[in-house]
Amino acid sequence: MLEKLFGSKARVKILKLFLLHPQDKFYIRQLARDLKLQLNSVRRELENLENFGILTSDFKSEATEAGNQPTAGGQEKKYYRANPDFVLFDEIKALIVKAQILYEKDFVRKLKSMGKIKLLILTGIFANNPSTLIDILLVGRVNKAKLVKLINELEVELGREINFTLFDPQEFKYRRDITDIFLYGILEGRKLVVIDEVGLS
Repeated sequence: MLEKLFGSKARVKILKLFLLHPQDKFYIRQLARDLKLQLNSVRRELENLENFGILTSDFKSEATEAGNQPTAGGQEKKYYRANPDFVLFDEIKALIVKAQILYEKDFVRKLKSMGKIKLLILTGIFANNPSTLIDILLVGRVNKAKLVKLINELEVELGREINFTLFDPQEFKYRRDITDIFLYGILEGRKLVVIDEVGLS
């Protein structure tokens, strides 16, 4: 879906990396190596995204990068970073991360195979909600070792840490009944409900 929307697999990979690491800068060869893409393809996509406005670029001398004083005639490397001031930055970031998990064809199926899932909420990075401490809330009884392994796979795919909380149904009910601050911060905040067998809606 994202490839159809954004035009190419390379563009999706590059966008995902920049949008999930907006403070970091990346060089062309570094991107080609880390994302396993052709150098010319990376260069073309970076130019397109910079022209679009979602990336910015700058030059930095290799000597300065190494912590030395820049020298005359020293080589400079062009690096790119995300442009958080771009008017559609938050919307595109939210779309990327939501699509990543919602269209990860085996994610929910794998979760369900680990036990009984009564509630799955995506928040945090998946809902562009930086005020919450977690990204995934799960309620149910699951194999915790398998759950951690699945979350780790998702972290590798997204290239960042995913914070999650797992409640068994009794604890969730208790916290809900006493209007637990942590839980209601999630339930009343920006979120995406994927599985709901507890009657949230």
